[in-house]
Amino acid sequence: MEHTPSRAMPGATLPAAYLTAETSSFTDFLRAQAPHLLPGNLGGVGEPVRARHASELNPQPPHGTTIVAVTFDGGVLIAGDRRATSGNLIAQRDMEKVFVTDDYSAVGIAGTAGLAVELVKLFTLELSHYEKIEGVSLSLDGKTNKLATMVRGNLDVAMAGLAVLPLFVGFDLHAQDPAKAGRIVSYDVVGGRYEERAGFHSVGSGSLFARSALKKLYDPGSDAATAIRHAVEALYDAADDDSATGGPDLARKIYPSVVTITAADGAVQLPEEEAAEVAESVVTARSSQPRG
Repeated sequence: MEHTPSRAMPGATLPAAYLTAETSSFTDFLRAQAPHLLPGNLGGVGEPVRARHASELNPQPPHGTTIVAVTFDGGVLIAGDRRATSGNLIAQRDMEKVFVTDDYSAVGIAGTAGLAVELVKLFTLELSHYEKIEGVSLSLDGKTNKLATMVRGNLDVAMAGLAVLPLFVGFDLHAQDPAKAGRIVSYDVVGGRYEERAGFHSVGSGSLFARSALKKLYDPGSDAATAIRHAVEALYDAADDDSATGGPDLARKIYPSVVTITAADGAVQLPEEEAAEVAESVVTARSSQPRG
């Protein structure tokens, strides 16, 4: 019988592939070593969910809803409501849909919640893995292209009704004009990548209402505090007209999630007490002027 040599290195407990840097892409490494762990492969080992309909997996999986992004003088922010829905039901009231992905980028998610969260976690790990292997962080364009590739890899599942739509924001440290270094990039289900140059954008079920609000409120010369206020107001307007979007819940103390990104501070999650202060201020103002 022919002897098959062990893949493990002498004295090591892991296979050799785990101890060598053959690629700086964690996704490529995972595809070669454990493809069943990728977001698109929800079946057994090597068994992707191709050609299945969403109803065969879960009749109504939870969906994340509205995300907004706004640039301001010297930075960019992303914010999201906290509601996840399952059909006509509220699946979760306090879901986190905005994530810091590295020092100068963040992603908000809309669409099928479970797959979206898994995709963002893998994207975050991908950026960290690249930096450890190459010794430098991926460029902003590289980050957005990498995310586009990952969204495209989810296409089979999206065609079965489980779409994932991320919204990316990042600060370009190499921009010629630091005041305009904040960038917003949106995606479609096939991995199309679109730079949003209006200075604001939104995705999700309440995006139409949020974007309409931002058209009236947006000021490219605003500071971070003003931009945060505008983002929370846009989410409030979305919740006012879209049942899947959750407004500030003062009784349960559930407020929008906000991440700001600037050259000085990088990507920073807005503390909950500050988010509460802004949200409560918006609710109080709308009590006297319900239409804004």
